[in-house]
This record gives sequence, structure tokens and C-alpha cells, in this order.
Amino acid sequence: MIPVRCFTCGKVVSTAWDEFKERKAAGEDPKEILDSLGLERYCCRRMLLSHKEIIDEQYPYQ
Repeated sequence: MIPVRCFTCGKVVSTAWDEFKERKAAGEDPKEILDSLGLERYCCRRMLLSHKEIIDEQYPYQ
């Protein structure tokens, strides 16, 4: 579950997650993806680059 907004600046980043994930899986360069999505600040870029989906791992324990 990606956070809705950037922790630092408050820009909405969750809308870019699905496209970022699909394009990265297709082998595209993350820098090019983030540039085309309009994420220019390094704080917002960090939100997508460092995110790891762990909800499937935590689901059995709920």
C-alpha cells in the first residue's frame, strides 16, 4: 500500500504507482519513468523507488 502523499512535500504520488510498477516490470529505466510521470523532486521520487509491497506478506496475520 503506497502512501497517498509524499512524506516531505505533500504531493500526491499514489496515482503514479501502478504505471511506475508496470513500466518498471517491462524493463524501462526508472529515471525515464519518473521523468515522464512528472515526479521531479527527489523526495517524491524516493517514495516510489524505495517502496516495497508487503501487504501480501502481512495478510495471513490479520
